[in-house]
Amino acid sequence: MRTSRRSAVDSFIVMDVMEAARAAEATGQDVIHMEVGQPGTPAPKLARDGLNRAMEAGPLGYTVALGLPALRERIARHYGEVYGVDVAPSRIVVTSGSSAGFILSFLSLFDAGQRVGIADPGYPSYRNILGALDLQAVRIEGTVANRFQPTVADITPDLDGLLVASPANPTGSMLDRAALGALVQACEAADVALISDEIYHGIEYEGRAVTALELTDDVFVINSFSKYFSMTGWRIGWMVVPDSHVRVLERLAQNLFICPPHASQIAALHAMDAGQELDENAKVYARNRAVLLDALPKAGLRDIAPPDGAFYIYANIAHTGLDSRSFTARLLAEEGVAATPGLDFDPVRGHETVRFSYAGPSAAIAEGAVRIARFMASLSDSAQKE
Repeated sequence: MRTSRRSAVDSFIVMDVMEAARAAEATGQDVIHMEVGQPGTPAPKLARDGLNRAMEAGPLGYTVALGLPALRERIARHYGEVYGVDVAPSRIVVTSGSSAGFILSFLSLFDAGQRVGIADPGYPSYRNILGALDLQAVRIEGTVANRFQPTVADITPDLDGLLVASPANPTGSMLDRAALGALVQACEAADVALISDEIYHGIEYEGRAVTALELTDDVFVINSFSKYFSMTGWRIGWMVVPDSHVRVLERLAQNLFICPPHASQIAALHAMDAGQELDENAKVYARNRAVLLDALPKAGLRDIAPPDGAFYIYANIAHTGLDSRSFTARLLAEEGVAATPGLDFDPVRGHETVRFSYAGPSAAIAEGAVRIARFMASLSDSAQKE
């Protein structure tokens, strides 16, 4: 059977690392999971209890394609409560995770062959989904000076779209109001469609993240219940879009997905009222961040930009003499710590970097830091012997 050209996308390396970690655990090895951006906490209790009541009350069938009206209304209210922004529920599109949001966004905004700018390092599925849809991912090389974020200078006449993420994966960097506002204005002036990935909102350390909706209505905002709401496996997210695109997205969603999972929508609705529990989870991430920012430089990983948000540390490992795949493979084999090679996020420079997730339990992250330090010491000892 033949294979389409569009299917020739790179693997999502972190998923390969997850499988390698699973295989190691199957042999009895104790593994500290610092590879995947997945909270170590379950969905909020309010969400679980609310779903239990709904399942006892009756069957959970199809919903309308745009999502349960009550959930769309609650998400709209969220923007008023958190950001002071008035968003009409009619502009909310509930999706099967943020991944479906990206597919719907790209299909509704761009034709085959058009060019969408994304910053490297960045979430690998951006470029892979774009490629599968016959769109061109235009690499924008992030720099330390620009916090690995796009700038106005990167918005060139040949771009049709720009995707920004704040807080970003894998660096955790955020765009402040001035920087995001400048990008909004430049995109509007150049007729470049702007997509704002805001799935790590709620997990911030030095100040609240700015939503693009504070600056413009002419934007696609994508968010998810996976990160702050601790519901990765439930596959539920949302979009906020201009009024002009709601019906376009509805037609696409009807045909591609029918509707988001009904059970997940009910859980998500209740999760939005679990702020106290979720904020406690965020405090755990802050403590884990502090542990790694102290431990990793002492271990020899000093080229680190402290993350503004999310739950990742992106470290340069070039001085070890290992490329990122070798580094992470040995770290897993020798110390039982799973981490993600930077090649997942930056195909050009990622051989020199590794991402560590600190979304797990504090005890596991602290133990992971000890093992990473021991691994770095062993590399240093080996180098001296040579």
